[in-house]
Amino acid sequence: MTVFIASAFKPPLSDNAAHIPTQRQALRTIIIDPGHGLPDPGADGKEGTESHYALLIALKLGEQLQQNLPGVKIIFTRTDEYLPDHLSNKNDALKRRAQIANENHGDLFISIHLNSGPDSYSKDVIDHRTETYYTYTGKGKKRKRTAHTRTVPVYRYTNLGTNAVGTETFIWAVGKNDSKKSFVGAGEETGEPDDSTSNLMFDSPEAKILASIRTKKFFNYSRMLAEYVQDEFSKQGRVDRGAKQRDNEGIWVLQATAMPSILVETGFVNNREEEDYLNSDKGQNEVAYAIMRAVLRYKTNLDNGVIPTTTSTTDSAQQTSALK
Repeated sequence: MTVFIASAFKPPLSDNAAHIPTQRQALRTIIIDPGHGLPDPGADGKEGTESHYALLIALKLGEQLQQNLPGVKIIFTRTDEYLPDHLSNKNDALKRRAQIANENHGDLFISIHLNSGPDSYSKDVIDHRTETYYTYTGKGKKRKRTAHTRTVPVYRYTNLGTNAVGTETFIWAVGKNDSKKSFVGAGEETGEPDDSTSNLMFDSPEAKILASIRTKKFFNYSRMLAEYVQDEFSKQGRVDRGAKQRDNEGIWVLQATAMPSILVETGFVNNREEEDYLNSDKGQNEVAYAIMRAVLRYKTNLDNGVIPTTTSTTDSAQQTSALK
């Protein structure tokens, strides 16, 4: 498998670039983003970290995509245990992930993560000890303190991990479309980032309209892929927690990439059974296979000119639950 890191060059837009193109969405370059990276390990499991497992799954996903889509370029934001470009600050690395995707004219961005849930604990008596306590009688100078002893248990608390299980796939919240639009700009409808020419044109009414159209289209394509990913996981017997919108700092990279983009939570790293699964070759290959199958279904729709649509909502509660 060939791993590409170098950035690509995009020629200036033509004079009629503000006109709405009619060509179909192409899938030529896929960006695979293993979440986190040292010194940011992400969530902790008993045996390993989110960062480590995400990398192994991402690399297997890249191999499977390359085998099944030999004409598509696969680019990773990182290929070792460290943050992209071995940066030391995770916020700088987050910006670098989006930059890699946009500079290389990605047509699809897939970020691989693991989830974490609240831990549960067992409480076992492992011994007993004697403790002293005091009682008081009388008042003033006649106040008397009497010592007593009693036997009390000694407990051991064991972290059992979380009971939460399953997978979920996120796209940026519809309320973040304006932010996404600022990154999408007025470039061509191929998922390519803007160059200096398009940035100058972005002030025109036509360019703003085009950017808005492309942003909504990217949202719908992202939603379609997210639902396919969850469907493929469900076919494998995994617990389907749904395809969802997300509106917080952890999803910033999705709104900063000028292309359809999803973030896949592949399981709960602090669930003992799921961690064992995600720490195995079998589990990692099956997770990668589910995402790969979803991408193939996605690409088939692109090749057939299928354009997904979604019902627009105005209520904020509806917006945040427009997906499952």
